[in-house]
Amino acid sequence: MYKIQILNNISKTGLSRFPHGTYTVASDLKDPDVLLVRSADLHQLEIPSSLKAVGRAGAGVNNIPVAEMSRRGIPVFNSPGANANAVKELVIAGMLMAARNLAEAFEFAETLKDAADAEKAMEREKARFAGTELAGRVLGVVGLGAIGVKVANAGRALGMRVFGFDPHMTVEGAWQLSSDVVKAGSLAELYAASDYITFHVPLNEQTRHLFGESALSVVKHGVVVLNFARDGIVDTGALKRGLADGRIARYVSDFPKPELIGDDRVIGFPHLGASTAEAEENCAIMVVDQIRDFLEHGQVQNSVNFPATRMARAGEWRICLANRNVPNMIGQISQVLGSAGINIAQMHNASRGELAYNLVDVEAPVGEAVVSELRAIEGVLSVRVI
Repeated sequence: MYKIQILNNISKTGLSRFPHGTYTVASDLKDPDVLLVRSADLHQLEIPSSLKAVGRAGAGVNNIPVAEMSRRGIPVFNSPGANANAVKELVIAGMLMAARNLAEAFEFAETLKDAADAEKAMEREKARFAGTELAGRVLGVVGLGAIGVKVANAGRALGMRVFGFDPHMTVEGAWQLSSDVVKAGSLAELYAASDYITFHVPLNEQTRHLFGESALSVVKHGVVVLNFARDGIVDTGALKRGLADGRIARYVSDFPKPELIGDDRVIGFPHLGASTAEAEENCAIMVVDQIRDFLEHGQVQNSVNFPATRMARAGEWRICLANRNVPNMIGQISQVLGSAGINIAQMHNASRGELAYNLVDVEAPVGEAVVSELRAIEGVLSVRVI
């Protein structure tokens, strides 16, 4: 019986994919095998020794101590792309609001609710809210993952010229990207060309303040900056200076800083990117299926710290072993199994940075004594037999 502890509201459609009888799913469990979260901050939580995996029903994992999970041999799963359409639609809405001054126009119309001459006032004042069209403008998309590709393609469908930048773009992403998206050779090239700049990258040390003082020195005057990725990607100090001197005409963000709220040039939303029924359901389904595949078969897909690992089963017993990525681990694992008279039917080893993961199918039962020997190998982080 696997125990799944949920720390946030997770779509019931997703949770229903855990079979009754082999899984217990609850918000209050002792010694859970899995923690399933959306926004809950695991940095503040004492991680139970029973934990085998963490699932995030969403893409970002800043609320999860990933490095600590890696040290303990625990994979962290997320659901990249499951909310991509929801975010794409919100980005397009943000661009339209900025281009057509829709927030200000709406607020003005609201003031006329009880006015006797409301219709005349609207006609008289509408020129105050005149905007521009998106067609023919240049959209710069930084990050061409699942969301960025959808945003870039949507920009092309709206008649925009689109520049994209992503030095780590996958083959799958390249297949899906419209062929007439211009591949920028550098961020500076993209910044200089774009009327609208939107970010779709994770927050890490390489992307923190990706838009900062150096970006301000090359952007078009009057650029619109959109940030639906993570707060720290845009440097607040540089943003304020750009807004003050007009280099940035509008800032549209899903998590505006408190000091920016109320600025007429800032359009802020309360982190609505994935807040659709469809996105929440898709994220939950994806992460639940990935957790089941890991618990029942040891396979890894969409983990932020473990290598992707798939192997069709060839034996009745499977050993799942995570270790530090150091020499002679496979030899030592084979030695322990050979000494116990256990034949290896097949084996798969994959690595990701400092961590490696092994699936070993064997043709004889693996007792606790063998498991203890495997765990005792220096560098082994976790061992399971399924």
